[in-house]
Parts: sequence; structure tokens; C-alpha cells
Amino acid sequence: MRGPALFSNEGSKGFSVSYSRRELLLAFGAMPLTHLLTRPGSIHAAARALAPSSKIGGVQIGIIAPYAFRGTASTAEEILDAVVALGISAVEMQSPPIEAFAGAPEPPPRRWRPGAGRPPEPTPEQREARRAWVESMSAWRTSAPMAKLVALREMYAQKGVQIYAFKLALDETMSDAEYDYCFEAAKALGASHVTMELNESTERIGRFAEKHEVHVGYHNHTQVDEHSWDAALEQSPYNGINLDVGHFTAAISKSPIPFIEKHHARITSVHLKDRTYGGEGADNLPWGEGDTPLREVLQLMKREGHTFPATIELEYPVPDDSSVMAELQKCFDFCKEALA
Repeated sequence: MRGPALFSNEGSKGFSVSYSRRELLLAFGAMPLTHLLTRPGSIHAAARALAPSSKIGGVQIGIIAPYAFRGTASTAEEILDAVVALGISAVEMQSPPIEAFAGAPEPPPRRWRPGAGRPPEPTPEQREARRAWVESMSAWRTSAPMAKLVALREMYAQKGVQIYAFKLALDETMSDAEYDYCFEAAKALGASHVTMELNESTERIGRFAEKHEVHVGYHNHTQVDEHSWDAALEQSPYNGINLDVGHFTAAISKSPIPFIEKHHARITSVHLKDRTYGGEGADNLPWGEGDTPLREVLQLMKREGHTFPATIELEYPVPDDSSVMAELQKCFDFCKEALA
């Protein structure tokens, strides 16, 4: 049985990685210019060969941005460069870089970065700045320029990268116009689904998802068990599961594979990380060292032909003698080895 056909990456069809990107660059750089100019097909072949490709054994490997880059790539342009450098061809994009690219009001400065533990309690001044910014964002979203989001999608597509998910939190304090914006933005970006945390507004969110015919994947931390999505799935056929297999493993202290086998038709995408058993206090570890059966999850997706993407997250501490990009490359290499 296959999962929902929510994602495709037509640009990577027919291309298998046989040589490194550096080797290809050297090879094409050695071609005579007249050869490329007089044979347009050579230019297209070169462009296809240099495009990233992270669909392996039929499984689309992606990455969540900017979160996974731990502050090393924050703008839409920086993220694109980093994703291409890793050789990844698909991305789940969080709203800040997308909305900044489209001209949204600038948020208050942050004194905390992803991966640095729990954020500190905000001061009264910070709370007020945040409140004012939320109001300005609400107003901006009701007339946001969708043409800018289409331009962002095209900028990514030109480098061989598809945006498969748009992450934006929706809640009961937001207007219907903001709900409409969320799903229209996802369509403008070419995303198959929206992702957000599992929350109390799934019935209302599901109605808007159905209205716009865009699926929603609800993400989990360690607050869940096997039945946490039941109500949302019953409320709308467009409500789905963005399953974080690491958090799920920590939460229930057993494998997520039976859950995937049962609910694969409603999974929009999975998030990959390796955690130990033990709930909130469970460790995040380098991939392959924890209790999460990452290799088996990927192999299940390959074997069963599931089409939902598998999204790389980097949550374990980066060693002092390494870097964010080096550790992300290790995570991607783990996926490639598991799916070989």
C-alpha cells in the first residue's frame, strides 16, 4: 500500500548520482565553450547534472529550514545556497524567511537561537514588541503579494529545489483572512501541504484546508501517544500527520513503525531525528546512536513505495570539532546509506 501522492519532484526524474558535484563541475568546465554554445542540449544536460538530487530509492529526502541550519543560513537566498551545497533537492520552509522575502514587517530581534535549549522568559518590553509585531503581521498577511512567493518558488526551482511544505502556526486568535493567506501562500510556493504543531484548532484548520484543497500535517513533540491525531483525522480528510519519529519514539518508548504502517495514508511527511526512550528527558543523539529506528523507517518507506517526504532535522549537539553543515551532511549520508 502506498501513502498519499502529495509530493513529486519531476525535475529529478531520470538522474542518478554517479559522480560528485565537484567532478561534474570540473568535467563541464573542461568542455570547450564552442561545444556548449553550438549544442544547446549540452547546456541543459550540464544543468540537469549539476542540480541537486535527494530522491533515493523512490524516497524523497528533504530538510526543514531555517531550523536545521542553526542560524548559519537564515534568509531565503542563504537557505537555497546551503540546501544546494548539501545536494538536497527538497525543503520544508518555515514562514520567517518566506515572509521576509515577500516584504513582511521585520520581527523584533531574538536573543535565542534554535538548538540552544529552551528560550528564556521574555521581558515586558519584549512582550509588547512581540504583540505589536503580531498585529502588523496580521495586517500584512491579508494583502500579502503572492507574486513574490511565486518568484521565490521559481528561484528555488531554477536551482533544482522544490518547496514541498510551508510551516506556519494557525490558532484561534487569527482571522479567517489569515487562515486563507496560509493556504494560498502554500499553493503559491508549490507546497503539497502546510505543517504546524498539533493544536486545539484542528477542526477549523481542517475546514480551511478542505476549502483550499491543501493538506495539513500536524507535528508532534513528546506530548503525544498513538491516538493523539485521532480527532483531527476524523474532523477533515485534509487533516494529516507530520510525524516526528524521534519525538514519537521518546514519547512512547517504542518503535514508530507500527504507527506508520497503520496511518501511512494520512502522513504528509515525517521528520527524522534520533532520540532515546524516556519522554521529555530523552536524549537527542547522532543518527544511529539512539533508540529511533531511522534506518528501518526509511527502508519501510522505500519498500512500501510511500511518497511522503522524509525531512532532516539537526537537534543533537554539534561537536566542537565539527560544523552544522558537516553534521547535516552526515545525516544526509545516513539516509543515502539506509536507502542504498
